[in-house]
Amino acid sequence: MKVAVIQKPPVLLNREATVARMIELIEEAVREGASLLVFPEAYVPGYPTWIWRLKPGGDMALSNELHARLRQNAVSLARGDLKPIQDSANKHQVTLVVGINEIDVEVSGTTLYNTVVIVGPDGTILNRHRKLMPTNPERMVWGMGDASGLKVVDTPAGRIGSLICWENYMPLARYALYAQGIDVYVAPTWDTGESWLATMRHIAKEAGCWVIGTSTAMQGSDVPQDFPDRDKLFKDDEWINDGDAVVIKPFGAIAAGPLNREKGILYAEIDAEAARRSRRSLDVAGHYSRPDVFSFSVDRRPKSPAQFTD
Repeated sequence: MKVAVIQKPPVLLNREATVARMIELIEEAVREGASLLVFPEAYVPGYPTWIWRLKPGGDMALSNELHARLRQNAVSLARGDLKPIQDSANKHQVTLVVGINEIDVEVSGTTLYNTVVIVGPDGTILNRHRKLMPTNPERMVWGMGDASGLKVVDTPAGRIGSLICWENYMPLARYALYAQGIDVYVAPTWDTGESWLATMRHIAKEAGCWVIGTSTAMQGSDVPQDFPDRDKLFKDDEWINDGDAVVIKPFGAIAAGPLNREKGILYAEIDAEAARRSRRSLDVAGHYSRPDVFSFSVDRRPKSPAQFTD
């Protein structure tokens, strides 16, 4: 099966334009024969990279304006904001892994979550996982997710699970996926560089599965002209993020990439059976697990802030 790892930039802070761009990218990848397509962290409507550039506790007016625009362009699954993407997946019979800024309009209607969804080739959402622990200034943007989406699901590409960015440094979160027979481990991220790539290779070795990492390759020139205080925060010729899309084979060898400072799509052939064969010698959730010594449990019950009885 051919996977397309997409790291072309979104239209920052514009949900509708980003969704339209995604449909074009899906069609491009399908023409190349891909049937599993992976988009980066918070791709719709873009990762809030400005949080790493604003002064902590300062620039409150600008911070408030940017957060308001992010909220206004966030994705509501209940409202059907991803339906055009789901329809495209159904049309082309492809599986999608997509990072979104999610807003839960059914509860507070305000809090955002860093979410990854898996869309099946029939257009249905197979899983929604909200990032368990936003990193550093991200906690001023996103709420903490629960474990209800800490799942591995069946797809034509094999059993797929996903953790977001620095969740991949959480050993117990990783193990929760390993213990569900994972074939393809997807890590949408904003991280790049040698230490991140080393982590991707370690996970492939540890889990005995395919690992796909992707961030957004983005320059200052990709930030829309109507972005508030654009020239104060970004320079057109700077690389905001290097991308580094990569596909790792089970047990840690690089199959494709990293795609560095290139706004493109990385392609690779993957085979779920290779993951299952690789675990014959090391299966950390099987014959290497020692449940007589260690115990591990995960509470996947949804944690709603309010319960109503009528």
